[in-house]
Amino acid sequence: MKATEANLLKFLRKSPQFVIPIYQRNYSWTAAQCRQLWADLMRAGRDEKVNAHFIGSIVYVERGLSAVTSQEALLVIDGQQRLTTSTLLIAALAKHFETQGLGELLETFSNKKLRNYYLVNPDEEGERYFKLILSETDKDTLLALLQGTPMPTEVSSRITENYALFQELIAANHAEVEAICQGLAKLVIVDVSLDRAQDNPQLIFESMNSTGLELSQADLIRNYILMGLEPKLQTELYKTYWRPMEKAFGQGAYVVHFDAFMRHYLTTKTGEIPNVREVYVAFKIFARSLKGDTRDLVADIHAYASYYCSMALGKETDAGLRQAFHDLRELKVDVAYPFLLEVYHDYKQGRLTSDEVLRIVRLVESYVFRRAICAIPTNSLNKTFAGLSRTLKKDRYFESVQAAFLMLPSYRRFPSNDEFQRDIKVRDLYNFRSRSYWLRRLENHGRKERVVVEDYTIEHILPQNESLSKEWQTELGAEWQRVQQDWLHTLGNLTLTGYNSEYSDHPFAYKRDQVTDKDGNPVGFAHSPLKLNLGLGKVSRWDEAAIKGRADRLAGDAAKVWDAPQLAEDVLNAYRPTAAKSGQQYSVADHTHLSTGPMRDLFEALRKSILALDPCISEEFLKLYVAYKAETNFVDVVPQAKRLLLVLNLGIDDIEDPKGLCRDISNIGRWGNGDVEVGLSSPDELPYVIGLIRQSFDRQMGGLQDD
Repeated sequence: MKATEANLLKFLRKSPQFVIPIYQRNYSWTAAQCRQLWADLMRAGRDEKVNAHFIGSIVYVERGLSAVTSQEALLVIDGQQRLTTSTLLIAALAKHFETQGLGELLETFSNKKLRNYYLVNPDEEGERYFKLILSETDKDTLLALLQGTPMPTEVSSRITENYALFQELIAANHAEVEAICQGLAKLVIVDVSLDRAQDNPQLIFESMNSTGLELSQADLIRNYILMGLEPKLQTELYKTYWRPMEKAFGQGAYVVHFDAFMRHYLTTKTGEIPNVREVYVAFKIFARSLKGDTRDLVADIHAYASYYCSMALGKETDAGLRQAFHDLRELKVDVAYPFLLEVYHDYKQGRLTSDEVLRIVRLVESYVFRRAICAIPTNSLNKTFAGLSRTLKKDRYFESVQAAFLMLPSYRRFPSNDEFQRDIKVRDLYNFRSRSYWLRRLENHGRKERVVVEDYTIEHILPQNESLSKEWQTELGAEWQRVQQDWLHTLGNLTLTGYNSEYSDHPFAYKRDQVTDKDGNPVGFAHSPLKLNLGLGKVSRWDEAAIKGRADRLAGDAAKVWDAPQLAEDVLNAYRPTAAKSGQQYSVADHTHLSTGPMRDLFEALRKSILALDPCISEEFLKLYVAYKAETNFVDVVPQAKRLLLVLNLGIDDIEDPKGLCRDISNIGRWGNGDVEVGLSSPDELPYVIGLIRQSFDRQMGGLQDD
């Protein structure tokens, strides 16, 4: 590697041509970054004391061996963003010189010199004519812009937008065109030339982008896959698989969604959820573990990307599935994608019909929505879906999905009809994060002629106004304020209408019978075509009993919309794990120190406190200790004659222990599953020790969260 400081314009002038390899990401600088470059350029141009302004490095390697008669083009390894932006700025300045009829400034600035020195090679033809050849997506747009020819069908928006921005900035600062030229002349780069025989472009590329700020995880992955291949294979794989994948996502969605897709893909393949900032590292480990060749890997990524586009980007062609995926997106169920990618793959392999996929998607939707209504913490959802497909019997696919949901432990449970109907009746649904979602699903369930819920507004039958009219106070009774506070935003009091302003805060009887549209037609609740308003025309008064009655009916409907899995007990039993282990089973009676002696009462108090931490906690007596687990063991109790020895499943650096009672046993032989030991010998110590145990439990449960 050879690195030297260089003036940008001199560097561009002496270089024959820069080519952005096909594996490089698209041009992605935003207006904010272009404006920053412009501000730096103007500051340097206006201030004579500023001799230079550094804008970064450009790393390149010769595409082949140069000859005396023909210099070879340079492949850009890093720096294409600043190189492309500089080209757009120079092109905009050249255009300004041309349209304004400006002559030469500062000896080297004119339309002709800007173009012939820095934008094109005037003595060359074909692609060799241009100083910069971008990768597939951006190439045709830049060439059309430089030649003044019509834009291609697929326009690179970033190229055209940033070029237009520089034109605007130059026009707005026309009086300072000399300062613009001065600033441009002061831009400096680090010229980094690689030796093809000695330098590893991939390693250098990684080290220069190790912060992850400039390149997305997906960009690094693409470069890792394609950079080291022979040019012919590189081009083939890019054009056959990677480029169609980019097109399927779309220019904007690729930038926003591809990193997330790669994370879901790796989770699907490995069952492990990569840290959101370490997807590239996880991918390299995964790729190195594969036995197939690069073509197989890229083809597989391409296939799963098409599944993701169907689910997450609205590209599904089957009408039923398209609507179901739309509902999932509105509910924001991204954590389910690793499981659904596997389901969709099996669908494409012929193991599932579209109707079976639809039923599975609706089951996932019900699971997430029911848990949200029942206010069950979401921190276990990502691990639930990451491992769900590994529990399935794919010869009985849908049945095994139902069984998997039904057998989830309590903190991951699929809420029952009773729990769901109980909570949906009292939950504040007006301020629920997906308000339009649940209204639309409830209204349109079973309809062939769907109602466009977005054309309506949500209506509180009992108004929100804290100063209720005398008519409303009388209708609600003496406790009208409590009734309004308890039931205002709940299922029984909410509906849809296209006549919100006409309903206003009028009494219920008026809303029911007397509201009319501008032509005098009745449009009150009694005349509403909406399913949500069925039965309101027969209600005589709107009080607490009426709200509860409607809530009961709608909760029953909701349990059908967001259905729960249903399997006969004998079918479900076939999926249950076989009894723990054949052979001896243990109980408290097998532990002498726990069934008799001074530790008996202390242990009973301890186990009661541990089990009270969360309903999901289970207790298991083993030969040498007692295990308490949620996802896995978080504390093990080793009975001793004069104390209970507790082993906490976390590291010594992870625990807050102001009294210094804990001991690091990571390098010591012990019973139990953990690296921290603490003793408990008296009831007085119990509250403090429970605080330590809670830290281990919380860390395990918190570790389930998406990061």
